[in-house]
Amino acid sequence: MRFAQFIYDGVEPVEMAIYGVLSMARRIAPEIEMFTVAPRAGVVELANGLRVLADHAMADCPPADVLIVCGGPGWSREAANPATLDFLKTFRPRKALVSVCTGGMILAATGLLDGRHATTKRDGFEGEPSPLRLMREKFPAIHVLEARLVDEGSVITGGGVTLCIDSTLHLLRKFLGNEVATRTARAMAYSDAWEANRIALGDWTSP
Repeated sequence: MRFAQFIYDGVEPVEMAIYGVLSMARRIAPEIEMFTVAPRAGVVELANGLRVLADHAMADCPPADVLIVCGGPGWSREAANPATLDFLKTFRPRKALVSVCTGGMILAATGLLDGRHATTKRDGFEGEPSPLRLMREKFPAIHVLEARLVDEGSVITGGGVTLCIDSTLHLLRKFLGNEVATRTARAMAYSDAWEANRIALGDWTSP
């Protein structure tokens, strides 16, 4: 099971928790593989200066079962980047295309969410407009929901930034089974929070 994480200049560093959750899960399910992909391979500068290395450029991205599009302050640039939009429209993950946080705004710009239910980050940062409201206003063909997670089968969108952890655990449960997801959450000392989040606010799944 191979996961690709799409990053770019200006991704919020918290979103690298996706890789961290997969790393923990790999101890339980060694068949998990993961890599990062960016507009260009090599150094990617995340929000506020943290630098990471992208394994692959969009142009040479290997096949993956799941592609996860991250969010962060750089989302508006990537949502207007023809190369990024073309990559997301033409890359075919075998199982699911996923966004977390404002990564949903990038997916919205591709048109791939049209006619679907989807979500994104609810609140703007200190006076910034709500990405959820922007999605409703700019992309009327999307059925926008205020939700922690919207699972439409092959397209999954997650809410605000720290929900990248919950979204990744959801992916583990969906594709590798409840035991892998539960044991991973327990290993991260996150099982109580995960269950509380799911019970209190719920996941939303398309019929």
